[in-house]
Amino acid sequence: MATEVTVPTLGESVTEATVGEWLKQPGDAVAADEPIASLETDKVAVEVPSPVAGVLAEFTVELGETVEVGAVIARVEEGAEGKASKPAAAKSDDSAAKESIKEMEKLPEGGGDAPTMSPAVRRAVLEHGVDPTTIKGTGKDGRLTKEDVLAAAKAKDSGSSPAPTPAPSPTPAAASAKGERREERVKMTRMRQTIAKRLKGAQEEAALLTTFNDVDMTAVIEAREAYKDLFAKKHGIKLGFMSFFAKAAALALKDVPAVNAQIQGDEIVYYDYVDLSVAVSAPNGLVVPVVRSIDQMSFAEIELAIADFGKRAKEGELTMEDMRGGTFTISNGGVFGSLMSTPIINPPQSAVLGLHRIEDRPVAVNGEVVIRPMMYLALSYDHRIIDGREAVTALKIMKEAIEDPMRMLIDL
Repeated sequence: MATEVTVPTLGESVTEATVGEWLKQPGDAVAADEPIASLETDKVAVEVPSPVAGVLAEFTVELGETVEVGAVIARVEEGAEGKASKPAAAKSDDSAAKESIKEMEKLPEGGGDAPTMSPAVRRAVLEHGVDPTTIKGTGKDGRLTKEDVLAAAKAKDSGSSPAPTPAPSPTPAAASAKGERREERVKMTRMRQTIAKRLKGAQEEAALLTTFNDVDMTAVIEAREAYKDLFAKKHGIKLGFMSFFAKAAALALKDVPAVNAQIQGDEIVYYDYVDLSVAVSAPNGLVVPVVRSIDQMSFAEIELAIADFGKRAKEGELTMEDMRGGTFTISNGGVFGSLMSTPIINPPQSAVLGLHRIEDRPVAVNGEVVIRPMMYLALSYDHRIIDGREAVTALKIMKEAIEDPMRMLIDL
């Protein structure tokens, strides 16, 4: 008996998605609730589980096809037997690899020697019981691909050493001649298309303006250095810069409510809370999960929430609910080396704070030139709702809070 696999509810106001990846192939055995496909929505990737145990019989749509909620994308023959997975007993022979995987899962993505992996690659690693740190990736920037993992698993099964999968070599006929120019045409992902539309829409709809300031990071750096060990020991997370800027932004938004407001139709909506959108990198592009009521959170709670979002973004595990709402955004281009930028607001929000790299620069302090760790701050805002005076005031409050962190503790 064939059971239909349909597109699940994707989230508020999301009615369609694109088939981004097949996680199983026809003839493969599947367990109940085991993911068989990954769908790309406007914001996140959503896995589609099998409703029953059996064998994947067929796909009813093509890879890259747009499907609506409720559409049938595959059929599963309930109770049938398909290509068997490797027996559990065989996997248990390589306990060292399993231990390595367990240790890898404890690390943040890209931390230590653990390679960054997509959800599909991570599943393949766990299924075949191979050690990902011994495999050389052939994907972009040296990332592991599913084929790399399968090749390593095959090598292990045959008794040979898990040699790295070599990158495919061009044939002599395909070898490019010196000076030959090539082009590559790649279809934009659904998420990238949405990002493009939203950013362009923000430029066309809002009256965008950016105000700048610079901030002396000495006090924050000294505070982190003095308390980093105690903080990590008590809370299990590093004390980063983001929590300082989040608290400073919350302080400024309370004093200048327009920067935390939004235009809805012919009305301005003011919020007495701060839901902070934090821009983080994901495999398919930039995403902005939301930390709710950040104005009520401690430094440790903020750091834990942001770290969790960053980890889940890299693993492709963010949900539509994680992305919903937000009253203000912080984007940190400094982690990539940016000195200065003019960030674009995240509609329907009215402002975004851009952080940049810290570098030692000569500044005048009490009539003397000294070297201080300085950072440029950029506040882009919608001039339709925020006046220049309000934007400059808000950014100045953030600057003063960072240069004198005690202000954040006594609400100044």
